[in-house]
Amino acid sequence: MKTKPSRSARQSRGFTLIELMIVVVILGLLATIIMPRILDRPEQARRVKAKADIRSIQSMLALFKTDTKRFPTTSEGLQALVSNPGLDGYSREGYLDELPTDPWGNRYAYICPGLHGKDYDLESYGKDGEDGGMDDDADIESWNLDS
Repeated sequence: MKTKPSRSARQSRGFTLIELMIVVVILGLLATIIMPRILDRPEQARRVKAKADIRSIQSMLALFKTDTKRFPTTSEGLQALVSNPGLDGYSREGYLDELPTDPWGNRYAYICPGLHGKDYDLESYGKDGEDGGMDDDADIESWNLDS
């Protein structure tokens, strides 16, 4: 003989529709608060990567100067770190395997001599790929890197 489950046993089997709706509303509220903070991180990571790339390129430029006694000219550009522009003392292996691009897929801008009191200017134009800009579109400049 089967016995009928007690009322308390039937009620503890699952959630009611109202309970599920409350959970969905709470999750929605949390998502609207948290998601904007999470979505901003990829752009911040790209900016950090661009700064790290610029520092790495600066190291290769310093090696280039040690070997050749000068920095690449503006016309030679960063390509001089990949292949010898015909200089004595140039490293047989080169200084970079390939011409670097910034995290947005654009080439780094290089000018030598620099216009900002340095031997050269090296910069990424940021997310918009154009000189100038603010916030995510702001340029990342070798002469303005945070220490």
